Amino acid sequence: MLRRLSIGSALALVLVVLVGVGTYFLMNSRTYQVAGRLVDRVDTADKVVALTLDDGPSDNAPQVLKVLADAGITATFYLNGRDLAARPDAGRAIAAAGHEIGNHTYNHRRMVFVSDETVRTEIEDTDAEIARTGYRGPITFRPPYGKKLWSLPEYLADHDRTTVMWDVEPDSGKVATTDEVVRETVAEVRPGSIILLHVMSNPDSLAAIPRIVAELRADGYTFLTVSQLLTR
Repeated sequence: MLRRLSIGSALALVLVVLVGVGTYFLMNSRTYQVAGRLVDRVDTADKVVALTLDDGPSDNAPQVLKVLADAGITATFYLNGRDLAARPDAGRAIAAAGHEIGNHTYNHRRMVFVSDETVRTEIEDTDAEIARTGYRGPITFRPPYGKKLWSLPEYLADHDRTTVMWDVEPDSGKVATTDEVVRETVAEVRPGSIILLHVMSNPDSLAAIPRIVAELRADGYTFLTVSQLLTR
């Protein structure tokens, strides 16, 4: 009897571990979600790439826009609803400059173990703030920290929304100098890559943009918005 209980307890523990590990990898996967369309890069032989900028807009939005204008490229901004509400002029300036705006939730919270209502509110309230900028293009979605489980992918699938991840992230989860951001980006980019930078909070990443653009252009790359890249 005790032996059977011990075996049963061991099997239950193994099951719990397997479920936990599976949930962890599902939550953090850049290439898979349980429902809907997810893209981390586009499968193409063409030398095209999308530069995506996460978070904000912050107070340095005018500087970000100047750097992009000087580099002569159009980027995709994944913005938070709360920051758009706090800085409406910045949102309008991003839209007026012709950049693409994506949804990065309202409060930049981890979208795991949350209710269906929370998912709906986080996305739809941000969509409303994006609309107030004057932007009228396609709105893709990027989950904060790249985390998602069940409720979020199901909502996105039901509303025909694309989850956009990335395959190049030179400044995520670490302190990187401008030289390191440039070096890692140029080394890892492939045709169809989606680059993630955090320029709203990292001046070194912002300073890296002109050099990244120059080096990739010299290698024959063209910069597109995410929605342009998705049509390749």
